[in-house]
Amino acid sequence: MSGATEENVLIAGAGPTGMSTALALNARGVPAAILEAEPEDRDRSGSRAIYVHGSTLHTLDRVHPGLADDLVDEGLVWPTRRTAWRGKDVFERTYDNPGGHGDIPHFSSIPQETTEEFMHEALEDAGIDIHWDAEVETVETGEDGVHVETSDGREWDAEYLVGADGGGSTVRKEIGASFDGDQSENSFIIADVDELDDEDDRWRCERLFHYDDPEVGGRNVMLVPFTGGWRLDIQCHADDDVEELVSDDKMREFVRTVMGEEYEDKVTWVSSYKFLQVMADTFVDDHRRVLLAGEAAHLLAPFGARGMNSGIADADEAASAIAAAIDANRPTARDEIELYAARRETAAEYNLEAAGTALEYLQGDNPITNLRKEAAAALADYFEPAGEYLDDAPYGPHTAPPIISTGNY
Repeated sequence: MSGATEENVLIAGAGPTGMSTALALNARGVPAAILEAEPEDRDRSGSRAIYVHGSTLHTLDRVHPGLADDLVDEGLVWPTRRTAWRGKDVFERTYDNPGGHGDIPHFSSIPQETTEEFMHEALEDAGIDIHWDAEVETVETGEDGVHVETSDGREWDAEYLVGADGGGSTVRKEIGASFDGDQSENSFIIADVDELDDEDDRWRCERLFHYDDPEVGGRNVMLVPFTGGWRLDIQCHADDDVEELVSDDKMREFVRTVMGEEYEDKVTWVSSYKFLQVMADTFVDDHRRVLLAGEAAHLLAPFGARGMNSGIADADEAASAIAAAIDANRPTARDEIELYAARRETAAEYNLEAAGTALEYLQGDNPITNLRKEAAAALADYFEPAGEYLDDAPYGPHTAPPIISTGNY
């Protein structure tokens, strides 16, 4: 269309999935531009996705060498896993090395804001543009490509569009795809707590999960360190008044109880929500010119840290499919995009099931599962695998989706 800006590939959304897509396309020699709805100075407060899997680090290292090193150097690997049951420790293990392969550890614990900062630097190094204040408003697809209109009054033509514009994705709605799934019954509270300046007063570097913590009203509590602070997760009871629990005074009380009075004034961010377990009914449009990725395609409960990690796996495979489609003839090009959809829909279904398994376990609705937990807690002093079961089960299975992939999720 006359007057439209032409690009090989457009990407809606400048979150980790969108930026990873651009970097992965660039690594395959395909130019791309990112359209972001928000302004460049948008608020990105809150640690959000703090756990970057080793497989994701390997993917990022491949699409932009040096990016994984930045995330590893700036992040941390907590050496100790500890689990308590109703006020009593039932499992603890400390590792003498970070695991993983080569220079890339098993994971890096780092605030998403920092991850995004390094991705921005990588985009700048690669010469990839982000167009801010450019929300996608309309999407039209045809046999030869896609036409996009954005909120800044511009029009765009491209061969392909990747919708990485989050859970409320306009791209998903424009291609007629819809979400389907469930929502958690319990609400969850997530708080960021800054680290203390005095190293001698700090809580030791460990991941703690506490079942039915009696000090916080019998609620499940998880505490995870990341660079510069701590993530405190509290699972609410079904009848809790969540607005009351997230008040400043109540959060100070929670932090004081779990971490000590030294930390009670260190709360920097609090959020509460119910976890969605949903996926789009299709990851591509009818003409095979639009690909959905990340939260535009699926929303997962956070257990097992599958959200951002699966989004980056989507990004890498979307880039691979688009690069192959651009090089192919027309019938084969369509096949490449359909293969992306088949693979990533399979991965999303698997990740939903895995995260759902953990969510069901934590919500405590299954009497058989509850009996298993009770029995494991009773045996933990005498039988280490029982304690290890309690330590591991809240995060769901660790196996990869049943597809051949460069990454686990």
